Amino acid sequence: MKHCILVKYKESVDEARKEQLRSEIQALFGQLLPMDGIYKVELIPNVTSLPNRYDLLIRIEMDSAVMSAYYETEVHRRWKREYGELLDKKAIFDYQ
Repeated sequence: MKHCILVKYKESVDEARKEQLRSEIQALFGQLLPMDGIYKVELIPNVTSLPNRYDLLIRIEMDSAVMSAYYETEVHRRWKREYGELLDKKAIFDYQ
């Protein structure tokens, strides 16, 4: 399955900070790759600057049976704890 997290940063996050965040978030989620059942982590930035767009897509390819274990990882906890305050909104979408 693919687990997708669409991220929209708060207006106070400028373009330079978004670039820095992308590197940090890539490093954070990259820590999931040794986990059994997680196969791929991608960060895909938005390429347009329209105000109604999200800024970043985080896509994790995993076995669906791993989802509950993923939610218990330190990576997931750090994502919510350290980056949550920078987000205006997010959307989660899972598909096969």
